[in-house]
Amino acid sequence: MQTTYQRRSFLKKLGLLSLATASSTHWLGAAPASKQIGLQLYSLREDIKGNVPGILKQVADIGFKKLEAANYADGKIYGSSPKEIKKMVMDLGMHMQSAHVGGPRDFSGANHTAAMDWWKQAADAHAAVGAEFLIKPSMPKPDTLRELETWCTYYNQVGYIAKEYDLQFGFHNHAREFEKIEGKVMYDFMLENTDPDLFCMELDVYWATKGGYDPVDYLNKYSGRFPLLHIKDEEEIGQSGTMDFAPIFKAAYAQGMKGYYVEVERYNFEPVKSVAMSYEYLANSNYVK
Repeated sequence: MQTTYQRRSFLKKLGLLSLATASSTHWLGAAPASKQIGLQLYSLREDIKGNVPGILKQVADIGFKKLEAANYADGKIYGSSPKEIKKMVMDLGMHMQSAHVGGPRDFSGANHTAAMDWWKQAADAHAAVGAEFLIKPSMPKPDTLRELETWCTYYNQVGYIAKEYDLQFGFHNHAREFEKIEGKVMYDFMLENTDPDLFCMELDVYWATKGGYDPVDYLNKYSGRFPLLHIKDEEEIGQSGTMDFAPIFKAAYAQGMKGYYVEVERYNFEPVKSVAMSYEYLANSNYVK
C-alpha cells in the first residue's frame, strides 16, 4: 500500500501537488510534444463512451502522438467507420497505430472459416484506419501444451490474414502467461512456436513484472519479437516507485520497438488527469523518444 508521503513525493516530482486537490476534472500537460508517446485508449474507457471526438481532442492536447484503440465491432471502431475515425485522429495530429481486437472465442472445427472471416473484416477495418498492428488483448490459459500449440497455429493463421492487409498481428500479455504449463512457461512456448513473420508480442511490462519476470530479460532473449510495449504501473506511470522504466526502454529500442502505449487501469484522480500525469512523467524523462 502506498503511503501518503510516497504519493505526495510522486506529485511533487511532477510539479502537480497543487493539482491533486484541484476542483477541475481535467488537466492538460505542457511537456515536450515532440516525443512519440502513445496511449491505449482503454485508459479512458468510460470517458470515451458517447464522447469520442471530445476525448480524442483532450488526448491530443495532452501531447500524445500515437493511439491504440480498444473498441471494435462489426467493422466499426468506437461506433464509427474507419474513415471517420481516421479523419478525427489525423485532424488532431495523431496516428491510430494499433488496436486491441478480441476475436471469436471458438475457432475450431466448423467454426474455423467463420473465425477467419471475422479476422478478415477486422483487418480490413483497421487497415482502413491506418493501423499497423492488430493485437489480441488476452486469451484463456490452456490446460496442456498441446492445446496451447493449437492456439499458436491459430495465431499464425490470423497473422497470415493480417499480413495480407499490411498489418502485424500479435498478442498482449497479462501475468498468467508467465505461469507454467507442463513445466514450460506459457509465454516462452508461444514465442518459440509462432512464426516471427506472422506473429509478434506486445509486451506489457507491468504484467510481466507481476508474473515474476524481468521484461528486460525477455527483450534481450527474444530480440526483435516486441515491436510494441505497454507502459503501465499500479496507477499513474511512476506512481508506485517499483517500476524501473529506464532499462526497459533502453532494451526495447535496441531490439526494434516501433511504438509504446501508456495504459492506466487504476486511478488516484479523474482518469484524464491520471493519463496526463503519466504522459508528463514519461515526457520529462531522458530515456523515451
